[in-house]
Amino acid sequence: MEQASRSKLYIAPMAPLDAPPPDPAPAVATVTVRAARLPPAQGEAAFSVIRLDQVQLQDQPGVDQALSQVPGLSLFRRTDSSGANPTTQGMSLRAIAPSGAGRTLVTLDGVPQNDPFGGWVIWNALSPLDLGGASVIRGAGTGPYGAGALTGTVALEERVDAPGAVAADLSAGELKTLRGAATADVAAGPGDLFVSASATGSGGWIPVRQGRGPVDRPLNLDAREASARWSADFGPGVLAARVSGYDENRGTGVAGGVAGASGSSESLTWAAQPTPDRAGWRLQLWARQSDFSQTSLSVAPGRATATPANDQFSTPANGIGFNAALRRATPRWSWELGLDARQAQGEDHELFRFVGSDFTRLRIAGGKQAVMGVYAEGSRVEGPWLLAGGVRLDYWRSWNGKRIETDRATGAVTLTDRPGDRDGVTPTARAGARRDLGAGYYARAAAYAGFRPPTLNELHRPFRVGNDITESNPALQPERLYGGEVGVGRERGGLSLDADVFVNRLVDPITNVTLGAGPGTFPRAGFIPAGGTFRMRENAGVVNAVGFEADAHQRLSERLTLRAALSVTDARVDGGDQAPQLTGKRPAEAPVWTATAGVIWTPADRFSLDAQGRFESNRFEDDQNLRRLGSGLTIDARARWRLDRRTEAYVDAQNLFGAQVATGAAADGTLSYAAPRVVSVGISWRR
Repeated sequence: MEQASRSKLYIAPMAPLDAPPPDPAPAVATVTVRAARLPPAQGEAAFSVIRLDQVQLQDQPGVDQALSQVPGLSLFRRTDSSGANPTTQGMSLRAIAPSGAGRTLVTLDGVPQNDPFGGWVIWNALSPLDLGGASVIRGAGTGPYGAGALTGTVALEERVDAPGAVAADLSAGELKTLRGAATADVAAGPGDLFVSASATGSGGWIPVRQGRGPVDRPLNLDAREASARWSADFGPGVLAARVSGYDENRGTGVAGGVAGASGSSESLTWAAQPTPDRAGWRLQLWARQSDFSQTSLSVAPGRATATPANDQFSTPANGIGFNAALRRATPRWSWELGLDARQAQGEDHELFRFVGSDFTRLRIAGGKQAVMGVYAEGSRVEGPWLLAGGVRLDYWRSWNGKRIETDRATGAVTLTDRPGDRDGVTPTARAGARRDLGAGYYARAAAYAGFRPPTLNELHRPFRVGNDITESNPALQPERLYGGEVGVGRERGGLSLDADVFVNRLVDPITNVTLGAGPGTFPRAGFIPAGGTFRMRENAGVVNAVGFEADAHQRLSERLTLRAALSVTDARVDGGDQAPQLTGKRPAEAPVWTATAGVIWTPADRFSLDAQGRFESNRFEDDQNLRRLGSGLTIDARARWRLDRRTEAYVDAQNLFGAQVATGAAADGTLSYAAPRVVSVGISWRR
């Protein structure tokens, strides 16, 4: 969903609200807007694609919260990025089998946003004010999407303004919440420079309500990000250079528990859109650096005390990548050839085995991995038919893996694990067809295959949450998904409707399989305290999923718009010989029903109201389906008052009615909850 363009933008002077109508031929200011992207491919219309515009993205405090308008799209757990640990911020689609690493590829103008070590996405590194739109492509990716796009792709587009454009937003509210963001585009030499920055602070909330003890603390947050992009005409295309950085610190809900994430990224893109007599292209080089730290604690019965369990004091990681595409397009046919290469390396540095008053062991674990793929896609229009398809071949490799544990007092090595290097070749493909049925109706069908290599985090780093310990597994194989769907829809006038039925089969899903419960001693994990469990990452058979999803958007009048969406996914595990105890159970964190509904009402020229509800049925915290999290319904609303042609004041309410939505269930029965009601007041300004 990338577009390369150099177009002329008409900007008319804005008159006061009480001014008379403008003259028929107002003065025109002509400026150049540059975007180093390829346009949406012709064949995308044959697949399930949901488009979110700039307003839909900017009406929510965070990008992940805005994307939750798409049913079945969510982070690993129900907590959004305002309170979620970074390691649970991986995104998944269709509720087939959510994962902390995420089974959805997230890109910003073609650059992957998934962390090079863990695969999760640091959502506070992306400001809603920076974005101009997003496309959510459901179903396994191939072509330009490639590895990681197992259940789909979220293709974000950075905002493109004309020189002189400025935007700012500031709000404050309950839980000591304070948010600020600003963007500006200025002429810079032969091109223009787009700069942006944002910051978020919150006193947070205590996630434990029943049985709360002295060790419970708020999930507070302090996050900031900044970016700059310079774009200019270069030959027949547009050249864009972008740099960005982020930093966040948060409390984990337990006294002494903290987590931090920081990083930066750089990209260089040269792109030109295809014309009837010339091919278009995109060349892109990117790099990404990240670091992550957190302190985990073991909570005693009664939640009166907490003992340090792990101090993951540093997790430096680097990712680099290159992609290229060549596209030829006419009104009747289109083809694209491309390649995509990514490499990541990273290490976990942490202290563990707390005895007496200090940690007694040091662990260093990590390695390197790479994926390189080539692809070809094409589409053709024949009368009412659109036919599209593509193939892709990827080579993946994991090497230099290690896990070394030493005694801090003596320096003696207590564990050395250097798994052998592994590699493989994975073919994937997709095909789709769409037929125009007349009167705005259409029918479509698609089939696809995708894969996701395990992350460095899944391969090499064990982790602990409270008293639950999960072991890593360097023998993990890539996940593969095969699926198909058929759907119908309508696009005419003020109505947009799309509905489909899909069948997916996820092979070798990476799952945290429960192997035992405390108190007890287990190999490698050591002693598991009472109320805790011991798990290990495994390729646990297959997950079979059948689902239905529908999206509707109806503009009833200039002042009233309704929208609604539904996702139903029945996903079941077949553990096979690897995990027979899981057969017939639902994957952890996978709800069956998700529904959203919203209304935009403008009763007066200066006033508008936007309300959105999200319902989710129950899900299970664990693979054994023993820790049940009940259903939840939340309502968000925003009321706006236009003060003048550039300024708007608003009141925003997240979880307006204070619904108690359970996000986690510990082995001892302790429940954690998402944020309570948070009401904020703010002001935004545009020029």
